[in-house]
Amino acid sequence: MTSKLSADSVVEGVGNSNDDKGEFDVAAEDVVYSYENDIGPTEEEFSVSALTESHIHLQHKTAVPEARSNIDHDVGEVDKASIHIVENDPSFFNNILPLPATTHDPGNVEEEEVLKLLRECLDLREKYVYREEIAPWIKETISESKASDKKHDPFNFGHFEASSHHFKMEDGVVRVYASENDTEELFPVASATTFFTDMHHVLKVMAVGNVRSYCHHRLRFLEEKFRLHLLVNADREFLAQKSAPHRDFYNIRKVDTHVHHSACMNQKHLLRFIKSKLRKEPDEVVIFRDGQYLTLKEVFESLDLTGYDMNVDLLDVHADKSTFHRFDKFNLKYNPCGQSRLREIFLKQDNLIQGRFLAEVTKEVLQDLEASKYQLAEYRISIYGKEQSEWDTLASWFVNNELYSQNAVWLIQLPRLYNVYRSMGTVTSFQNILDNVFIPLFEVTVDPKSHPHLHLFLMQVVGFDMVDDESKPERRPTKHMPKPDEWTNQFNPAFSYYAYYCYANLYTLNKLRESKGLPTIRLRPHCGEAGDVDHLAAGFLLCHNISHGINLRKTPVLHYLYYLAQVGLAMSPLSNNSLFLDYNRNPFLMFFHRGMNVSLSTDDPLQIHLTKEPLVEEYSVAAKVWKLSSCDLCEIARNSVYQSGFNHADKRHWLGNKYHKRGPQGNDIHKTNVPNTRISFRHETWKEEMQYVYRGKTILPEDVEH
Repeated sequence: MTSKLSADSVVEGVGNSNDDKGEFDVAAEDVVYSYENDIGPTEEEFSVSALTESHIHLQHKTAVPEARSNIDHDVGEVDKASIHIVENDPSFFNNILPLPATTHDPGNVEEEEVLKLLRECLDLREKYVYREEIAPWIKETISESKASDKKHDPFNFGHFEASSHHFKMEDGVVRVYASENDTEELFPVASATTFFTDMHHVLKVMAVGNVRSYCHHRLRFLEEKFRLHLLVNADREFLAQKSAPHRDFYNIRKVDTHVHHSACMNQKHLLRFIKSKLRKEPDEVVIFRDGQYLTLKEVFESLDLTGYDMNVDLLDVHADKSTFHRFDKFNLKYNPCGQSRLREIFLKQDNLIQGRFLAEVTKEVLQDLEASKYQLAEYRISIYGKEQSEWDTLASWFVNNELYSQNAVWLIQLPRLYNVYRSMGTVTSFQNILDNVFIPLFEVTVDPKSHPHLHLFLMQVVGFDMVDDESKPERRPTKHMPKPDEWTNQFNPAFSYYAYYCYANLYTLNKLRESKGLPTIRLRPHCGEAGDVDHLAAGFLLCHNISHGINLRKTPVLHYLYYLAQVGLAMSPLSNNSLFLDYNRNPFLMFFHRGMNVSLSTDDPLQIHLTKEPLVEEYSVAAKVWKLSSCDLCEIARNSVYQSGFNHADKRHWLGNKYHKRGPQGNDIHKTNVPNTRISFRHETWKEEMQYVYRGKTILPEDVEH
């Protein structure tokens, strides 16, 4: 195995754009700019990036006489410098905004090679990322029918019969065949060797100096272009929002795209719930410890605690200074009062009381979501891979407690803890974890009656996540890695090793589920919060979107590729502030300005937030610290709906009938409160960048990716 590549070496010589942001502003002070000439287009149609060549020439003609008559009122003299700039610099207006005609001029050989490498990386992503054969808005009738059934009775088993498919696990990946006697694999997936070879190609591209410089330049250009857009159009956007009836930030849909279920409530809510249970059910037998069964009252007596003693400070679940760069201490905050037994009783679903307390507090949180109406959430809940029965336990907990809500969907998170289970003797190889996680999913897909509760639960599951401390050192995988059944040592596999085998099995599973008319599951891992940039390279190739991604600030090549591919980033600045990155250094604002597909999420309200509405709290802090406008907030909220796993019918209701169309034709300001001016700018800018990279030789899709 090769040694890991330092993140610093990848970006050596590339500065942070924030350090140089004054460069554009200084140049702008030396030019004459006539604002009056920009009033022509209507409020809804205007977009800086969509200016035509004739409009630019009109500006040039009107700007020269204006400059000639531009007299400094303090000294009574003509501004000769302004006249010189306007008359003698033919590229003056192009410096403000490059003409579309100049965008595709043939570059030099060096630039052509850079663009070729970028195109190869984008094509590799298209090779791997799973897409449904038929987009949900095309099979609209079927999707709406399923959504209607689910809303009326989410626990109705339906009419799903067993199929003749046969499957078996080979080399860590489940292979599916039409029947037991068939030998032709139905849904072949790229091999591990192929994937690691392609990932190393992306890593090599990231290390090429010319590519780094080019991507850094383009990212700077995107950032400054947005600043110019705000200078010209901020007032127009504000007026457009004022003219949209009924809608404002409070009553547009906002999805919490990244929140862990065990921490979905705030600390005051959990404290109130614990006190309530201690008062109403003190004699409930809740745990088996040290050879005896204990009631809730006896548990608190053994801890020398009473309900009166309890307060949020004693509960001690909030992150503080001690958790910064200490993921281990942050995880300990899941233990109320520092006691693991209280976590087992109140925050676990596989305990003596079968997770009844956790189900009850979950229902209270879901009721709060439904009361707010416009806030939605995607909860992550853990499957550890220690045994196959975990799936049935989790599904039975979900179904028996009827935890369905129209305001929430669910993701499965797999903690990357192979080394812990191996040292405990729970598993003997990495293959055991893959068997325990994926075999039940294929069983229930082939024959829903084999795991009826799991079948119902999977109808609400939209994604698959991988979680753990990314800052732990790891060895970079080579293209000749041991197979999962050969991985018997006590070292944890690298992030990309986990990612590939989760991707490969989900790819095959999704193909099978789609062929049977069942909902699919997307790969949406934690990625790029800390650790090596390898994680982000693997995420770029395999994932629909990722959580965090703050390390993109260290690698301009991947940063630019994530922009071009519009990979979704569910960012949590307040969570990062407690763990890895101070709030004022968080790259969220820079990512947003550059046009990245970013949304805000809470991550861990129990440890991070103080109010009853943690998602609004996240937006509020971001708005005040970074001076985000109402248009900015609504655009971020709109992104969150696109990133989410909610079904087509819901998204159409929340965003508009043509939400799947790119650009302003897919936007309905009466639903999203985002002006077409902003959407046009984002779309035209992205389209021009893509055409520049592909030298105008690509046909961009009219629909968003699904």
